[in-house]
Amino acid sequence: MNQNRIRGLVAAPFTPFHADGSVDLAKIAPYANHLSNDGVAGVFVCGTTGEGYSLSIDERMSVAAAWAAALPKSMRLIVHVGHNSIKESRRLSAHAAASGAHAIAMMPPFFFKPSGVEEVVRCCKEVAAAAPELPFYFYHIPSMSGVHLPMAELVPAAAAAIPNFAGIKFTFEDIEDFQKCRGWAGEDYDLFFGRDEILLSALRVGATAAVGSTYNFAAPLYLELIRAFNEGDNTRAEALQAEAVRMIDTVVKGPWHPLAAFKWLMTKVGVDCGPTRLPVNPLTAEQITILESRLAGFIEERLKLTEPLKV
Repeated sequence: MNQNRIRGLVAAPFTPFHADGSVDLAKIAPYANHLSNDGVAGVFVCGTTGEGYSLSIDERMSVAAAWAAALPKSMRLIVHVGHNSIKESRRLSAHAAASGAHAIAMMPPFFFKPSGVEEVVRCCKEVAAAAPELPFYFYHIPSMSGVHLPMAELVPAAAAAIPNFAGIKFTFEDIEDFQKCRGWAGEDYDLFFGRDEILLSALRVGATAAVGSTYNFAAPLYLELIRAFNEGDNTRAEALQAEAVRMIDTVVKGPWHPLAAFKWLMTKVGVDCGPTRLPVNPLTAEQITILESRLAGFIEERLKLTEPLKV
């Protein structure tokens, strides 16, 4: 089936929280406008960046519905429906369809973990069948799920067994496996690349769409990178990828959780997503001071910060 409807960048949004840790749905509409203005093609909600597994089922449903209501018609909504309970995944899938999502995606159960491709496909088939009218994507992120399987084997197996299978979100460094998937899938399936730090490597082997955390606040940088690559300006594309890597290293390398640092950075582009939720600790005042100092004069112009850094 031809499901290649999404091209370009898909942001994986942070879930906005109030200071007390409750979900702040009112922040989603301005957040959607921010991403639209930055040229993002869609959103992948309630995944890793969205702290999806730290939300209750009801909270995940409310977040998905709020994004469905807030997104401009030009943008696509992919809802992550993965859960350790297949029954709960099916509930999330049916709700996503009823809310107006354009697609669903599923990380495999990680407690207990499926032992092979066949078990993963059986799990996915059950969940995909709860929303048969929506494209279904497998979410490959072994660093979080602990499920290490070759996607070059899973993609054809899933395509044969799942009528609404549309492709995968490939969040892993194995470019060779991604290339094999790309060669098999052709133009019939979407393969979203999910490692912002090596987007250029994926473009070189045929990636046409990507899902990432840093597209929330630095989408213009990556769109410029894609443009340079498409125009054959490899020197410029490599320089922009190097700039993205420096940006990421500057923010994440420290005595804090990367998610907390990225979420804090959103306040600097005018979208306050609030704190993280346990077990991820929010930044301390001292850590914020360190980040303020690191960022000063480095990526302020690139991110077009709406709030000045304190230095």
